[in-house]
Order: sequence, then structure tokens, then C-alpha cells
Amino acid sequence: MTIWCQGTPGAEKYRLDKEESPAPWTIQKPLEPGDKAKYSITYMTEQEAGRYRCYYYSPAGWSEPSDPLELLVTTGAYRRPSLSALPSPVVTSGGNVTLQCGSWEGFGRFILTKEGDHRLSWTLDSQRQPSGQFQALFPVGPVTPGHRWTFRCYGCYRNRPLVWSPSSDALELQVSGPSVDPSTLRPSSPPRLVSPWGLFALGELRPTQAALRASQRM
Repeated sequence: MTIWCQGTPGAEKYRLDKEESPAPWTIQKPLEPGDKAKYSITYMTEQEAGRYRCYYYSPAGWSEPSDPLELLVTTGAYRRPSLSALPSPVVTSGGNVTLQCGSWEGFGRFILTKEGDHRLSWTLDSQRQPSGQFQALFPVGPVTPGHRWTFRCYGCYRNRPLVWSPSSDALELQVSGPSVDPSTLRPSSPPRLVSPWGLFALGELRPTQAALRASQRM
């Protein structure tokens, strides 16, 4: 994993901070031509999960912090949840479906992700069932042809929201029936939308701020 901090040409040094860490994570000299610095994580562990911000130093002093970047880590120490569609993964065009994410592990939250050009994710608190299983129900719809309706879910504990379980198996919805013009449909209210899924989020760069992003080496 590589984290890039970008400021302005002429920056003398960069600082990367992790929230709830007592000291700066690390300080780096800029790369040529001096408007960015690189921080490498050779081996991702649960300890690297967290919210990061970066700063750069110039003759004017330290900049304002960058927008936060959240690093999410999945761990095999947690059991993977299951994902199913109610009442069926076959959905009539324009219809709605409920996706059930569940686990016997006591996750406090479940995260549902939708694959596609813009990977989105939603999060809901879990509910314990009489059987002892923990689950969350995500309403999805209206479902229309011509789109990719593939989902996965993850579990996490409330006190460690950036450490996720391995993903469930992928669930693909099959849309049946005639095509429906999406402009004529009234969207249902989705669960609370969280950050677009991925290992980095890049905020808008303002003149007095540093920008922070991360990329994953393949």
C-alpha cells in the first residue's frame, strides 16, 4: 500500500498523522519537484486501519490538514458473513428486493457493497435474532435491466469500524420482465450511505490544504 501526500511546489517536508496516535506517523522529505511525498506500507495489518491526514511545511508554516483518508483492512480472524435475497434473487424489472446479511459472529454492523463503475456501500447496525444469529436487512430497488446488480457484504464490530471481515460470496440479482425507463421510477429510500467503497478517498484540493490519497500495489 502506498499513501501519497500532495501539497504545493516548494514544500520542505510532509507529515502524516493517524488519528488517536500520540505522535506523527512519519515525516518525509518531498519527492522532486517537491509537491508530494510517498509513504509505503509493506505489510498491512489491523494496526494500520484508521483515519489519516497529512500536512506540508513551507516558509509560511504548516498547512491546514488534508481531508481525512480512511484505510479499511479485512481480516481472516473474523468469519465471513452470508448474503441472501428475500424473497428471491430473481426480481421483476422495476421491483424491490431485500438483501439479508447475517453471521453467527457478534458483529455490531454490516456493510453492503454494490459492484460496478461506482462502488457504493451502505452500513446498518445488526439485529440479533431469536436463533442467536446477527443480521441486517438492506432494501434495494427499484431494480432495472441494463445495470450490474452484484453485491457483497462484510461485518465489523462497532469499536473497530475500519476492520472488516472477509466478504461474503457475491450475490447477483437477475432482472426479469420488460425493460422499464428508470426516469419513470421513484427510488426507494436507501440505508445510510457511507464513503464510496475502496481503499482511498481523495477530497477536493483547496489552496491552503494538502491532499491525501492511497493506492494499492498489485
